[in-house]
Amino acid sequence: MNQNPILENSFLGSKYFNPDYLFNQGLVFFRQLFDFTSSNSTGIMSVFHTLLFFLALFFLTIISYATVRMFEIRKKERKHLEHEIEEYAHREKERAKKLQEGEEVSRNPRWLKTLNYLFSQHASDWKLAVIEADSMLEELMQQLGFKGATLGDKLKSADQNSFRSLTSAWEVHTIRNRIAHEGTSFELSQREAKRVIAIYEQIFREYGYI
Repeated sequence: MNQNPILENSFLGSKYFNPDYLFNQGLVFFRQLFDFTSSNSTGIMSVFHTLLFFLALFFLTIISYATVRMFEIRKKERKHLEHEIEEYAHREKERAKKLQEGEEVSRNPRWLKTLNYLFSQHASDWKLAVIEADSMLEELMQQLGFKGATLGDKLKSADQNSFRSLTSAWEVHTIRNRIAHEGTSFELSQREAKRVIAIYEQIFREYGYI
């Protein structure tokens, strides 16, 4: 009995394991695929082009959105930076103006240091302005001949006749003591600090100290 030559060359006697059979089936498949594509090439290419168009439109939309957002962010950053520069320049201008005003009325370096603290942007410096001014008051009273180990002792040794600004001196010295004893719990606004420093200034000018 003659066997099929394809089966004779197959592995395990099955045509699905025969290389020639599989090759021929592959040729048939691709030929049919080619024929189908050729007969429907217009429709397939139309769908393919449509898909490419929508994909391109999608990615162009994403790119456009990202570009616009990037420019918006850079614009905001530039405005913020310009605002910060303007604020810094304004603060420096005000600071220089205050220092210049101080130099116009006084050449006392300690008083200029006090004003520098007073016009600082930091609340802790306002307290330093009062402490520095109080130290200057102690030095003034020592120059005037009042005795005592501390400013409080010097004030106690004075009276209204020997030191006309005694009441004002006690007022500002009391505030200085609260700053020293209460520390951070004592709140001092810049407005109040300016009022206190103005009292010190009045005392100093009365005796030509600044």
